[in-house]
Amino acid sequence: MCGIFAAFRHTDVQEYRPHALQLSKRIRHRGPDWSGNVVENSTILVHERLAIVGLESGSQPIKSPCGKYTLCVNGEIYNHIQLREECSGYAFQSLSDCEPIIPLYLKYGIDAPKKLDGMFAWCLYDSNEDRILAARDPIGITTLYMGKSSKSPQTRFFASELKCLTDDCEEIIAFPPGHVYDSKTDQLIRYFNPQWLDPSYMPSTPINYINLRHSLEKSVRKRLMAEVPYGVLLSGGLDSSLIASIAARETERANAELDPVSYDSEEKHLAGIDAHGHLHTGGWSHLHSFAIGLPGAPDLLAARKVAKFIGSLHHEHNFTLQEGLDALDDVIYHLETYDVTTIRASTPMFLLSRKIKAQGVKMVLSGEGSDEIFGGYLYFAQAPSAKEFQSESVSRVKNLHLADCLRANKSTMAWGLEARVPFLDREFLDLCMELDPNEKMIKPEEGRIEKYVLRRAFDTKDEPGVKPYLPDDILWRQKEQFSDGVGYSWIDGLKDAAEEAISDEMLATSRPEWGDDQPTTKEAYWYRLKFDKFFPKNAAGTVMRWIPKADWGCHGDPSGRFAKIHEQHIDA
Repeated sequence: MCGIFAAFRHTDVQEYRPHALQLSKRIRHRGPDWSGNVVENSTILVHERLAIVGLESGSQPIKSPCGKYTLCVNGEIYNHIQLREECSGYAFQSLSDCEPIIPLYLKYGIDAPKKLDGMFAWCLYDSNEDRILAARDPIGITTLYMGKSSKSPQTRFFASELKCLTDDCEEIIAFPPGHVYDSKTDQLIRYFNPQWLDPSYMPSTPINYINLRHSLEKSVRKRLMAEVPYGVLLSGGLDSSLIASIAARETERANAELDPVSYDSEEKHLAGIDAHGHLHTGGWSHLHSFAIGLPGAPDLLAARKVAKFIGSLHHEHNFTLQEGLDALDDVIYHLETYDVTTIRASTPMFLLSRKIKAQGVKMVLSGEGSDEIFGGYLYFAQAPSAKEFQSESVSRVKNLHLADCLRANKSTMAWGLEARVPFLDREFLDLCMELDPNEKMIKPEEGRIEKYVLRRAFDTKDEPGVKPYLPDDILWRQKEQFSDGVGYSWIDGLKDAAEEAISDEMLATSRPEWGDDQPTTKEAYWYRLKFDKFFPKNAAGTVMRWIPKADWGCHGDPSGRFAKIHEQHIDA
């Protein structure tokens, strides 16, 4: 992951260049390893680099050998070895996993993003045609914003974070996932359009547990492509525990005596073998896992058990309520949101990411996406039908870029730590979103708890000779949303602090500048005030509030503790 900033067709790009460099400096936390910029015609591209793959030769912006094409990328391309083979006639200048985007553009034009397997946001400038293309990965794992200015109407601005655009742009949007922007037409075009994205579509594929398991294992395997120390975020919940378990197996496998020559091209990149045939495990022979919580939190106890079971080197960190409250302003500045759910969950993740980076780690695996794919939030138990269950699941997946993906990306990148999310692998996502939603529904009377199909896929008790992935009480543990699992007193403490900061009169008085988006709780009001300290009014259009389905009779507070089927735990 890195940080990018671009201004296409600026009125006076040379005069603007010093300002552009200062704007890009605002996201240097995303790329502390190196900075680069290129000016071509009236366009400038700036890059802040976090080196994960191609450490010595992956600096950006990347220029083509002819000098006519310039590329800035924030992301990781997992199928870059196959793409290099497909574009073997191109004179590659580096081992960067991102460089194949240039020959893909030359070969496929605006269809180039369709060929990419990874998480990405990029801008490619064609000086021949004075044309820019910008693209974002199918789900929006990687953040990207686009802006326009009335002072320079022909200019289009792009940046990894909102804070780069607020000085110059009156109109700012979150660049939509699965789209490509083409300056030739000044249009955003959807390139990712699977059938399941249509909320009226009703899939009917029966579950194949072995296929589901193998697909997730493959997804984790390809995300271990790294030349730096890596680890896993381990909350002790189902999703992070499964990812950690698979990663531990794959790390052990990568450290075994394997012959890289025997791998085909796909297996090479899945095993973390680079273009020279070298195996990479980030320099560590064991998987490192990381957890955070208030002392005695449910997640800490569960994570400890998982780490012991899978044999990871476990790092457990505590934080205090006051430390969390003290971090709120920084969290909101980096997250660029005032959504209650996102801030509650992001604060512990933000604090943990700093600890992880201090331990020399630059990449972690995380479990985002599973709850949206499988309907794992406890309020899904109130879905009135399989059709509505599926529609809500699709809606949650579509909005991940404004919720959990935004949280995972910006909480970690605030400290130059990259988070990769195996559940949102395109192949795995397509497989799971095509499943008959009747298979996913929560039916306690039938013993089918939330994410039953995922749990069942990794329950190997009836498979002789197959090593268990997790202890049974973890594999079948009820979901705790991360902001709950770090300790129930975290959310309670936030509410108490908001109660002190916001009076009844303040909450009852509408603020005209907030329009129809008036907060309904003191906590939400408090966060909005903090957001407004950092960002102008026009930035609020990029924010989405995460709330359960009111028309299913769900509680208004997004905490899973308010779901009817939640089993209460007690903090130690």
